[in-house]
Amino acid sequence: QLQLVESGGGLVQPGGSLRLSCVASGFTLDQYSIGWFRQAPGKEREGVSCIRGFDNSTRYAESVKGRFTISRDNSKNTVYLQMNSLKPEDTAVYYCVRDRGGCQTSRLHDGLEYWGKGTLVTVSS
Repeated sequence: QLQLVESGGGLVQPGGSLRLSCVASGFTLDQYSIGWFRQAPGKEREGVSCIRGFDNSTRYAESVKGRFTISRDNSKNTVYLQMNSLKPEDTAVYYCVRDRGGCQTSRLHDGLEYWGKGTLVTVSS
């Protein structure tokens, strides 16, 4: 069974931090590129970050660059998204996805084949 499960979302004040986790089952996560996307109410789902398999190169949306860090722990079959200096505009449901496109684009495409169910991040005072 191929599955990704996100966790770590919650309510946080502006300027705070959260670490999201994406746990994979049914495949060896370190051999695949894994992306984080987010979707706020009324908005398109957008790419946030991505980490490539094998070489672990990373990509970030301009809106989060310098604040978010993507990483992986192969022993736990988990990809993380460390989110610092959170802003209200970061409020969204965050999804992880297996990306057969190798993080070549942050846009939605058919290579985003397996999605988690998402975890809600709310940044508010």
